[in-house]
Formats: sequence, C-alpha cells, structure tokens
Amino acid sequence: MGEPAGWWGEAEWEWYDLGPFEGGIPGMVRRVRRILDVSQRGLAGLLEVSQSVVARWETGRTSPRASVLHAMVRMAGLRERYVAVDTGEEVEPMRDDGARRHGGSRFPAHVDLRVNGWWAPAGLRSSMELWNWVDRSRVRRDPMVRCRTSRWLRRLERLMWGTPDDHPSLRQLAAEAEHRDERRDELLEQRRRHPAAEEHAGPASPSSTPGGEPLRADGAEEEAGVAD
Repeated sequence: MGEPAGWWGEAEWEWYDLGPFEGGIPGMVRRVRRILDVSQRGLAGLLEVSQSVVARWETGRTSPRASVLHAMVRMAGLRERYVAVDTGEEVEPMRDDGARRHGGSRFPAHVDLRVNGWWAPAGLRSSMELWNWVDRSRVRRDPMVRCRTSRWLRRLERLMWGTPDDHPSLRQLAAEAEHRDERRDELLEQRRRHPAAEEHAGPASPSSTPGGEPLRADGAEEEAGVAD
C-alpha cells in the first residue's frame, strides 16, 4: 500500500492509522456518505448535527447514538444486521406483537411463555365462578399465560424442550390453548370408551386447572393473562 498524500490533515491520518480491517462505525458513516453522495457537511445537515461531529464519527473519536445511526443507515436505504459470532446466523429483534399482560405491559424478555388453559382472575370464591371465567375467556380467546421466574427451572426446561426464539403472539397462544382443549377432549373420549384402561391408569389428580395442567405451589411461576 502506498504512502498517503502529504496534504492529509490530522483527521485523515487518524483514519489511515485504523488500518485495512473492517471499518466499524467510522467505516459505516463513510459508507453512508458515499451512498448518499454527500460531504461531511451535507450529512451533518441531513442529521441536524455539526460537520465536526460527523468528522469525529469518521475518525473514531466518538460514535453516533443508536437512534442516529439507525436514521443514518435508513437514509442510505440500508438496515442493521446482527449476526451471532459463534454460529454466523442473523439475529432479529424481538417481535413487536408478542403477548402482553392484561395491563398492557410486556412480559420480561428473558422468560419463556407457555399456556395453561384459559385466563381467570385470582381469588375467585367458587368453582362455578372459575368455570364461568374460563368459558368467557375461551370465547374471547384470552389464554392463561405462565412464565418461569426461577432461572434454574428455566434452564432445566430449556434443556428438555429447547429455547424458544421469541415470545409468541396472542393468536398463537390462543391456538395453543384451543389445541390443549381438543387434546383433553380426546383423552376424555378415550377414557369413556375404554373404562378398563382408566382403572389401570389410576384416578386423575384433583389439583388441576381447567386447562388440564397440575397446579404448582413452588412459587417459581408467575401467572398473567395476555392483553385484551
């Protein structure tokens, strides 16, 4: 590689000293300017910053905020791409339509969501109230969603069943709850047709939810319905 021109200033020398490796943020800023065919002053005008700020980005002295970098690459018709270092697979942001609590807040991003029948509020006084709520939620397609708050139990379940890529949407969770209902009805029909097999299987557990899953008292779960 030849020597740089003698008229280079301090900023150009700093850029040259970065070497021929991947340009990182400074290189991306220059790439955006090249695509847009604008000077540092021109890009600064588009982003409503000073020309000296763009110069510092390109020399690596400072870096643009994430929101500014996002706006910059969008101006150039590009999008950010995040790749896992160990596998090389592209990693997308978490979906925006993931299931939420009844109050509208999101579930914690690090937990895994699973369905346990249909939603009913806590503190109901009778089984009749419980089943009325379950029927109402079934019509509204409002499933009961559980998530593990215990890190150890989450790791155990992920070892057994794998790690979900994202939080499912309300429609997906409702479809899973309906599938659980269908599977429960199939089992009940099999038991009705083959009562002898039911006697060998033993009595059903009395401590179960309307969705069919045993109730837990380990304090390691959080229950919340999805958003309306």
